[in-house]
Amino acid sequence: MSKPVIRVLYGSQTGTAQDTAQRIARQAQRRQLQVQVVPLDNYNVGNLITESLVVFVCATTGQGDPPDNMKNFWRFIFRKSLPVGSLSRLDCAVLGLGDSSYPKFNFVAKKLYKRLQQLGASLLLPVGLADDQHDLGSDAVIDPWLTSFWEKVFAVYPSMADVIPLREDEPLPPTYTFHFLDDVKEKADDRMRIPTDQTVPSQSHPFPARLVFNRRVTDVSHFQDVRHIEFDITGSNIEFSAGDVVMIYPCNAQEDVQQFCELLRLDLEACFTLRATDNTAVPARLPQPCTVRHLVESYLDISAVPRRSFFELLSTFATNELEQEKLLEFSSVAGQDELHSYCNRPRRSTLEVLADFPHTTAELKVDYLLDLFPAIQPRSFSIASSLQTHPHRLQILVAVVQYKTKLYKPRKGLCSTWLASLDPAQGDVYVPLWVKKGTMKFPTQDTPVIMVGPGTGVAPFRSALQERIAEGKTANVLFFGCRSETKDFYCRSDWEDMIKAGHLTLFTAFSRDQEEKVYVQHRVRENAELLWDLIANKNACFYIAGNAKEMPASVCDALKDVFQQQGGVSAEDAEQMLAAMEKSGQFQSETWS
Repeated sequence: MSKPVIRVLYGSQTGTAQDTAQRIARQAQRRQLQVQVVPLDNYNVGNLITESLVVFVCATTGQGDPPDNMKNFWRFIFRKSLPVGSLSRLDCAVLGLGDSSYPKFNFVAKKLYKRLQQLGASLLLPVGLADDQHDLGSDAVIDPWLTSFWEKVFAVYPSMADVIPLREDEPLPPTYTFHFLDDVKEKADDRMRIPTDQTVPSQSHPFPARLVFNRRVTDVSHFQDVRHIEFDITGSNIEFSAGDVVMIYPCNAQEDVQQFCELLRLDLEACFTLRATDNTAVPARLPQPCTVRHLVESYLDISAVPRRSFFELLSTFATNELEQEKLLEFSSVAGQDELHSYCNRPRRSTLEVLADFPHTTAELKVDYLLDLFPAIQPRSFSIASSLQTHPHRLQILVAVVQYKTKLYKPRKGLCSTWLASLDPAQGDVYVPLWVKKGTMKFPTQDTPVIMVGPGTGVAPFRSALQERIAEGKTANVLFFGCRSETKDFYCRSDWEDMIKAGHLTLFTAFSRDQEEKVYVQHRVRENAELLWDLIANKNACFYIAGNAKEMPASVCDALKDVFQQQGGVSAEDAEQMLAAMEKSGQFQSETWS
């Protein structure tokens, strides 16, 4: 029996599952195996019946949904018409990446594991359920799972018995090679020109939307900077409805780009083309030819907290003994607590790590840039406007992320800081974006809606209210919460206009404007009679949007209290009522951490 060819197929939303898939591929290469890493939606699922060994690495998003780059695969694999034994020749394994603070923890991996069993595949080991909430992150599960996986592979494939794996400190060949060009200047205008074809913008072809305004909507004395931003989407073919989200690719800060190029001795203006060393496709987002400036500014994620795989790869370049020792420790299973103290807890960026390891950084070869640094991931924002009220426009509310850790420099959110820095008064500014269907669906009939949206969680409800009012649906109740009526009461004039017109009932909770803190859940309890009447007698839909910490659970508890108090039901029945509402779509939530 010959050595197996291994396919690593992944579904990734934020890049973590992709990073894990690439890590498995590197381990396969060190074991002298032929390996290919592919996003699930780029893989021809029909080929599964002829594969010998496949590893599925899947994240779970939102409310137990598959990531965007495995949605087509997901629909296919759950087709009822697939014959029961169709995957009987396949050896495979499933590794899930999840977060146990969400109710549907690792739902995608669990469901895929069961489905592969139904289709007759041979699962080499139990499904791995990595948890981001673990003290040592996902690796606490991934490490032992991978050890078991390779033991199984060596046991199932006798041809592997004589394989001597490459040493961990031997560098593998790069995925791409850089070919620098003389006297070629990239035309920046081409990258940001408005497409003339009739395609709908997508992740691989975002639309360069002109920024119309960028206004701070919190008081200057308030600690939190929140922006109301508008984009012009004329000619984009973009359509959206309430609950949809806009996806945006941010850029690295100019000072970071400058520092990165100085550390790695790169010429910002140099122009290159990429060639894959095997049959890997060149990233669609990188123009060919491309400048080093564009690569570092718009593609390489140099401000993120680096993953362990970064240290593994970096250690293979180290020739300085002290630096190599430290990098090997950070890459090892035993060194994970040390790595978390150095990197994850203080949120140290990749750029700061490079500065801490100057000898190794000086040894880096340009060909390895795309192996070392992941691509910048798009950020999602709830759309805060309706096309019926603002034609050809798309608006968002952005809280600018900034916080302190033990490190001297404050930590800043890449996308929110970049967006806040853009000033259309200085000349035209274009932001690459596209729109994605959201998880919240609003009723098409004139059903009343109750919306709970504290802070920037109110954004999708502003969109919903504009859309509903334009359609003549006026039974709308909104619970809005913030710290202070004078500091962070977002969209106040919008709500006042809607109230005057008789289109909105608003309840506010300003938590810091009095001795006792008042939150949206308190206002929900205070209005029990109204809410019970709307839900029990008028079939109202109930929505929650906002921060995933305590708020959603507190609002749900308040709603169950309403059911008990006004409906005279037991605690158990109230729980079941809420579960039934969730199942039917009468209760929906969209929260983020």
